[in-house]
Amino acid sequence: MKIQLTVNGQPHSADVEDRTLLVDLLRDTLRLTGTHVGCDTSQCGCCTVHVDGQAVKSCTMLAAQADGTQVTTIEGLGAQGLHPVQQAFTECHALQCGFCTPGMVMATVDLLRRCPVPSDQDIAEGLAGNLCRCTGYVNIAAAVKQAAQQLKGGAA
Repeated sequence: MKIQLTVNGQPHSADVEDRTLLVDLLRDTLRLTGTHVGCDTSQCGCCTVHVDGQAVKSCTMLAAQADGTQVTTIEGLGAQGLHPVQQAFTECHALQCGFCTPGMVMATVDLLRRCPVPSDQDIAEGLAGNLCRCTGYVNIAAAVKQAAQQLKGGAA
């Protein structure tokens, strides 16, 4: 099947098999390897990207379903320098091995779009689909709060 989509602002056409997952198109065909594959069962959230502005686990979406959409990966998020969420994750030490970080960052951007001033409960619910085996989540929650402040234009 021939599909067309825009990834990180760049138009792409690809011939894909019906069973090709969006994550495989991004990683294997477009060589955007910042989107990670952690579990292949939609449990970990490492593969989270934005499709038409919404956070999506790209291991659960067929590439054909992305035909005609706008996709943003972690590479596109930081194309013009670090996004405030990426900066907050760095400053708050919200990463260790870094494997979950792209998915966590993309989920956080989506959370803050929907809920600009998140409570602790909002953060827990907003990131519930993303697993981290290293950090214990305390610094991730701190990074979300700092990013929310930065995006509002306030002091961190």
